[in-house]
Amino acid sequence: MKLPPLKALPVFEAVARLNSFSLAAEELAVSQSAVSHQIKQLETYLGEQLFWRSGRTLSLTDEGRQYLDAVSSALLQIERASEQLLGHEESLLRLSVFSSFAVRWLVPRLPDLKRLHPQLDLSLEMSSQNPVLSDRVADCFVTVKPTSPAFSYELLYEERLFPVCSQDYWQKIRRELDLEEVAGDPSSVSLTPEMVAEFPLLSTYSIYDRQGGDWEAWYREAGLELPRSSRLLHSSHMLLSLEAARFHQGIALTNDYMLSTRKDSSDFVRLPCHSVMTGDIFYFAWKTSRRRERGIQLLRRWLVAEAISSGLRPEAIPQ
Repeated sequence: MKLPPLKALPVFEAVARLNSFSLAAEELAVSQSAVSHQIKQLETYLGEQLFWRSGRTLSLTDEGRQYLDAVSSALLQIERASEQLLGHEESLLRLSVFSSFAVRWLVPRLPDLKRLHPQLDLSLEMSSQNPVLSDRVADCFVTVKPTSPAFSYELLYEERLFPVCSQDYWQKIRRELDLEEVAGDPSSVSLTPEMVAEFPLLSTYSIYDRQGGDWEAWYREAGLELPRSSRLLHSSHMLLSLEAARFHQGIALTNDYMLSTRKDSSDFVRLPCHSVMTGDIFYFAWKTSRRRERGIQLLRRWLVAEAISSGLRPEAIPQ
């Protein structure tokens, strides 16, 4: 077995993660010259330059980035294996997850995760964008882009959008449109897209990366164009649009996981209208090389079970 200088590997990982020789030296409690010596030794062994150095600027080369992914994963596996043999039962996992999914769906369920798996210590890394799949970012991910061949994926949710408003605003809609519902059931009312357009529409920019894109897609699903007379109120994030709807400012398009708690379900009325699929499919992702780690598999099974029980994912997934 031909191995590189093993002492240099954690030094390389620290320099790459901190983007600094001096900070890596401080973290590792060694001199900066010792760090430079280890990196030089590793580069000589590999025959490749791992860092670009320009004055005070330090960055990984393409070869360095590729090597870092493999080294980070290997070091983490060694750490996990050592912890298991030492009898350390607690498993620390970093999960990178979209902020809205975390706040509305995941966080309310974490007490159940802690009760079922007290040995699992979960740290959340919230992101507004699709995360880069790398051990440097997190141990596992919720992503909508299953593109990395180094990762495995488990389906959690296919996103659909549907219109909602507050309870009070629903009564306002009923009064202005003279709608009669049966036994307090909004689904007994017939509400057309043309009727919806008579009220302020709360739009979320981040879903389609353009203003009004969500409502345009919703009307297109019905074979219609967004009426020119529509009053659009724009927000950057679905959380903001939903809060505006909560405070009776209009009708918002939202998805299933945003209304997954009992309180949210009671605060809002889902209008008796069609829904539209956004094309975003949420997956739990983990590095295939780490598939045997107990913590990752415990979290995977729990997330899938919760997605099924909350109605996000059907029990049977078509093959």
